[in-house]
Formats: sequence, structure tokens, C-alpha cells
Amino acid sequence: MTEILGDVVAEGERLLARASERGVPLRLLGGVAVKLRALELHPAFQRRYEDLDVVTAKRAAGDVDRMLSEDGYEAHVAFNALHGGERMLFFDDPNERQVDVFVGAFAMCHKIPLAERLEVDPISVPLAELLLTKLQIAELNEKDVRDALALLHGHDVGDTDGETVNSHRIVELCSADWGLWRTITGNLATVHDHLDAYGLHGDDKAVVGGRIERLLERIESEPKSRAWRLRARIGERKRWYELPEEVGGGP
Repeated sequence: MTEILGDVVAEGERLLARASERGVPLRLLGGVAVKLRALELHPAFQRRYEDLDVVTAKRAAGDVDRMLSEDGYEAHVAFNALHGGERMLFFDDPNERQVDVFVGAFAMCHKIPLAERLEVDPISVPLAELLLTKLQIAELNEKDVRDALALLHGHDVGDTDGETVNSHRIVELCSADWGLWRTITGNLATVHDHLDAYGLHGDDKAVVGGRIERLLERIESEPKSRAWRLRARIGERKRWYELPEEVGGGP
């Protein structure tokens, strides 16, 4: 049995290496992904990381289950039996940590498809999707605001993947789904409003603010799908997001 590392960032890197050795597609999500993708994380955006979030392909869910179990993680048996086609939970009791495994897509308040994008980067989901997973929450919390700002501070907004937040991908998803558009644009505005809370000055603040504004402009200017326009007629009279189930505390 391989020892689970106490440092959650190092453990994320170890799991990536283990999965790569076994030919299992596994990529990081969440704060640990933001930390590892940062070329240089600004001190204002440093925070404590507690749990691990990863995504795998549907065909590899069984492989990830076996790998984590072999490494000493304890599966949440009831939850995984019921939801394993979309999400699995595992626990590291000695370190009081949880590993959340998303299968094929990230689904919380909104569903972000990931299956066809797992090979873009060897560490995490692409930066565009990583930002979307942070902004798809109906009610943003402080750590997600911090992580979203960290991503936009460290990476420019453009039309390609790699070390750029791919605005084309974000626009594509938001232009097809009014609910996702409503949440993402609202949260980008909220994140912009919180710029002053992190002690950014001068060029740093202007760069991040400019990237948020450019991304919002791209989203708004893109033609919307027929489904988007039909849903827009209903607007906020009907809830446009899911209420995700909170699961934790052990199997």
C-alpha cells in the first residue's frame, strides 16, 4: 500500500503520477489545481487547501476506485453505489480529508462537460473549465472568489488553452445555456467587485479587472442559441441552478 501524504498539494501530485503510471485519465480540480497551475501565486491569494477534487473519464471510474482503495482511501460505499456514474467519494481518515471524484463532467449548481477535454493539460482540467467550476456556484464563498481571482491574475484571457483562459470555450458554454450564463456573468461581476478586498495595487489590480471585463464583453457579444433565448424569456421566475448535495464526514 502506498502511503497517503499529509500535505494535500503533494498528495494531489502523487495521485496524478500514480494515475499516469497506470494509464488512468485523472485531472485535478479545485483549489489544489489552482495552486499547481499558478506560475507564481500572488501572496494575496494564498490559502489553506483541505480536500482534493479530481475528474476522470466514465470508462476509467472503476480504475480510479481501485487505485484509491489500494492506496488506503476508504470509499463512501452507499454514496458511490447510488451516484458512482457521475461522482464518487473517498475518505482519508488519518488526515481528515475527502477526495471528490467527478466522472465525465463537473456537476454541482451547473454541469460543466469535461470528458472531451481531459487530455488538454497533464495536471488539471483546462483553465477555462477550472474557472467555470469556481464561478458556477449560485452563492459564491470566499475561497472561490479568491481562487477565481488567482486564476485571472496568473493567466491572460485569450482564445487558446495552455496557460491562457480560453474565452472561446467559456463563451461557447454560456451561449448555449441561459442558466449557466446567468450564474457566470453574475459571479464575474461579483468577483470584480471584490478586487479591493485582496490588497492588489496598481498594475495587478488593473490587469485582473481588465481580464474580467474582457471576458464579460466576449460572453455578452456572442450570439445566443435558440434554447438560450427561450429560457431567457422565463428569466429568474424559475430557479436556473441545481442545489448540490453536500456530502462529507465519513462513509
